[in-house]
Amino acid sequence: MELAIEAGCNAYAAPLGFIEHVASDYAGDIPLILKLNNSDTLSKGHEPCSAITGSVEDALRLGCAAIGYTIYPGSGDRNLQYENLRELILEAKAVGLPTVLWAYPRGAGLSKEGETAVDVCAYAAQIAAQLGAHIIKVKPPKAHIEQAEARKVFEKCAIPTDTLKDRIAHVVQSAFNGRRIVIFSGGEAKGTDEVLKEVAEIAAGGASGSIMGRNAFQRPKAEAIQLLHDVMDLFAKAK
Repeated sequence: MELAIEAGCNAYAAPLGFIEHVASDYAGDIPLILKLNNSDTLSKGHEPCSAITGSVEDALRLGCAAIGYTIYPGSGDRNLQYENLRELILEAKAVGLPTVLWAYPRGAGLSKEGETAVDVCAYAAQIAAQLGAHIIKVKPPKAHIEQAEARKVFEKCAIPTDTLKDRIAHVVQSAFNGRRIVIFSGGEAKGTDEVLKEVAEIAAGGASGSIMGRNAFQRPKAEAIQLLHDVMDLFAKAK
């Protein structure tokens, strides 16, 4: 939390317990996003489905600026996730709270490589937009194309996928042609130069931002703040 505030980040997202722990100490210092569903690392099932662990009422009580929720397109339990999300979005809209939706393709219907395939990531962003998300978070897409039907379309329409910038642009286009805010995850831990190179392409592709997790907080504080400032500068220059 202190790292996010000192670096000048524009929001902080966390599950209920952590938000409850810090909300009173940092009220007004940074917008808070309450993640309403969460999972742990103990389950090894092939059909991921996060448990609902918070409510819109909790978000209001804690002074949050938005709710967050994760869906797993490709999971056998995806329809239950979508149905639960529908109710939460309705509740949030009734009290003026926007929804940030993590759309992470995963499940028995996808290969491991397919989880970050450009066609799958783009479709996940489209699903998130159709479900009513205001802000959509997906993973940076790889050049792999998972679905045979999608490959035909990519080839017929000559959709470019060679660079990360091209793939980001396609994902953003898939979210109502840029009418939804699309942000991208920072992914696995990597070196500073690699992080900044990836972020530069993400920004150039038309993304609205990056969510920085382990790539920030696993660094010494001063180094992490500098990295976050450099990331913000890249997005500012791309506008």
